[in-house]
Amino acid sequence: MSETLDAVDAKILDLIQHDAGLSVAEIAERVGLSSSPCWRRIKRLEDAGIIQRRVTILDRELLGLGFEVYCTVKLSLPTKENLEKFESAVVKWPEVVQCATVTGAADYELRIVTRDMHAFDDFLRDKILDLGVVSNIESRIVIRGVKNSTAVPLGLVSPYVSPHG
Repeated sequence: MSETLDAVDAKILDLIQHDAGLSVAEIAERVGLSSSPCWRRIKRLEDAGIIQRRVTILDRELLGLGFEVYCTVKLSLPTKENLEKFESAVVKWPEVVQCATVTGAADYELRIVTRDMHAFDDFLRDKILDLGVVSNIESRIVIRGVKNSTAVPLGLVSPYVSPHG
């Protein structure tokens, strides 16, 4: 975005990232604008790509998807072809909720969500290992989540805006 965010933009972003279900009228009231200028600001933030999408966060436990694992994946040979093969497969697997290329001894860090240990084992065998490009996987099962946020730290963006403030 070529121009900097002002305090009203930051407040709009903070409200939306904590509750995407707010109406434009509710957001406008909370930031002290009428609906039309508020809608224009939201549209500008969407057009600039700052607001990528609005989602609903589901309770995985209540849905029977309480098994969460972080996997560090090392490819057998990190060639362009192997990287592309792995990445194109990962984006299709719903069990992988996050994937990042990382520095260090491994090539990828995956966050995987599934039903239980058996479903995770099936996922490893039938999807990741079946690709034929992985040489090592280190898995860490999540015992208890301490923090899980989708909110970006807007307080680090200039100008400073305190969360929910």
